[in-house]
Amino acid sequence: MNPHKIIITKYHPKYVEQTVKMWRDSKEQAIGQKEIHSVDNHIYFLNHILTKDFQIDLALLDGNVVGMIAYNKIEISQLYIHINYQGMGIGQSLLDRAKEQSSGRLTLFTFEVNVNAQRFYQKHGFKIIGRGHENEEDLPDIKYEWISSEGI
Repeated sequence: MNPHKIIITKYHPKYVEQTVKMWRDSKEQAIGQKEIHSVDNHIYFLNHILTKDFQIDLALLDGNVVGMIAYNKIEISQLYIHINYQGMGIGQSLLDRAKEQSSGRLTLFTFEVNVNAQRFYQKHGFKIIGRGHENEEDLPDIKYEWISSEGI
């Protein structure tokens, strides 16, 4: 794959089905369990709930959704990369956008079972600041924080 073909763009509802499919498949692979919400509920959440508090960017390859991130100035809510395109720098490109738009500090949660995500976030400067399991899946999770080296 040529990374120069990846286009990062703001989310548009015309990509909703592709985005939700990629999100669900990636999450299932990452945590080993099926999504607890229906596809219709997931679509509604993406288009009407998540967009209220978060900027959503997509990574597109030849017009197909291969990644997504939902973030604001202080938090990353979602970051998923298509299972066939992980390890190719797409996640880093999306993460860099969130860092650039941040207040200089970002927090996020990832599931404890998702060791690949933990390695990814730690590689990109995130440090563990907490643990818990207050999520719909009732799985142990880890809270990470990134602080810009340029100060806040």
